[in-house]
Amino acid sequence: MATREETSYIEAFITEQGPIMSSVKHENGLTSAHTIDHDSWQQVGLLLVTSFNCGYILSFSNLMLVPLGWTWGIICLVVVGLYTAYANWLLAAFHFINGQRFIRYRDLMGFLFGREMYHITWVFQYLTILLTNMGFILLGGKALKEINSEFSDSPLRLQFYIIITGAAYFLFAFLIPTMSAMRRWLGISTILTFTYIIILLVVLVKDGKSNKNKDYKIHGSKLDKVFNGFGAISAIIVCNTSGLLLEIQSTLRKPAVENMRKALYTQYTAGLLVYYGVSIVGYWAYGSAVSTYLPEELSGPKWVKIVINFATFLQSIVSQHTFLAPIHETLDTNFLKLDESMDSKENIKRRFYMRAVLFSFNTFVTAAFPFMGDFVDLFGSFSLIPITFVFPSMIFLKVKGNTSRVEKKGWHWSNIILFSLLAVVTTVSAVRLIVNDVQQYSFFANT
Repeated sequence: MATREETSYIEAFITEQGPIMSSVKHENGLTSAHTIDHDSWQQVGLLLVTSFNCGYILSFSNLMLVPLGWTWGIICLVVVGLYTAYANWLLAAFHFINGQRFIRYRDLMGFLFGREMYHITWVFQYLTILLTNMGFILLGGKALKEINSEFSDSPLRLQFYIIITGAAYFLFAFLIPTMSAMRRWLGISTILTFTYIIILLVVLVKDGKSNKNKDYKIHGSKLDKVFNGFGAISAIIVCNTSGLLLEIQSTLRKPAVENMRKALYTQYTAGLLVYYGVSIVGYWAYGSAVSTYLPEELSGPKWVKIVINFATFLQSIVSQHTFLAPIHETLDTNFLKLDESMDSKENIKRRFYMRAVLFSFNTFVTAAFPFMGDFVDLFGSFSLIPITFVFPSMIFLKVKGNTSRVEKKGWHWSNIILFSLLAVVTTVSAVRLIVNDVQQYSFFANT
């Protein structure tokens, strides 16, 4: 049960939200400019499958398996996959506490632990979201550059394609303002996803069979191997979770907990099979020499690379919106006129300016620091590990600690300690990688 101080905090938070748009008024008084309690679990399940099978999977062979090798790589894939599924399954249950529905992760943490944890969660989530989006912009830019390189011996600089990608993402976010509105695009996203994945797998198997000199050794000094191994664990966490479960769950119609878990089952069966499959086959085909971007390695006719890269680019326009939607929701809720339609003249103008500023910033930072692996490792360590593993156990102990058995409390305390230490170690590893890359590359490097 919440204390008097915690109750007053949530009441104050609700009051601060301002006037309520009648069409999106939350049943418990919370306000959102975006749709709540509307989508089916099938829609959200498909959204998760396609979003996690985005262009990021083209870098996972290098990021996840090269630093770990076959034995530790497969062990970490299985353990992290199972544990991430469990952590999200657990967190989904706390979408409701004593009848109160929490549509944002930070609201839940603030309600249970006070204003400081509200702001800490807010910072962790938004760091994750912003860095994820920058990684998407970089992936989209690399896909376009790969297409151009098939037609020209001197392709344009990567930054040119990063700008095109940022502009495409902005346009989609402006025209499709909410996560629920993506439902009309999920079919297209699914077709694009399996188009490039099927073609990719066929070529990978062909290349793997013809490559007789594959090297699966883990290279580097002992210190490099240790730090790179922890970086790989961060990447495995990234490929399995977003840290945005409650925000995604808020779009589900009741029973929201049961429906979210059904959607998670879809992600961690069909979805996981695909992105793990591509990662494993890519590593098998090229060994430790596999590129940070798989299409760079592919043999075969020109059209294969063009189709894969073009489908990857188009699909990323849809999938990136899933991971950035919570920032759009915050901006829209605070700056749109909630007593008017989302598509009123004034709200369209405000939405245009907000999306333009956000994507201009993300695109500029991406162009200045185009180091794909760094994006993945950093947000997988510093922010995503606490959000995914530490906070759900804290919530369990706060809500059910007084009534749960000793072994359950011990289990969740061990999670808090273990994953807090893991977050520290993997963050050090990620910062070390960034320092090395900054020394190796100049700003606006044409990587």
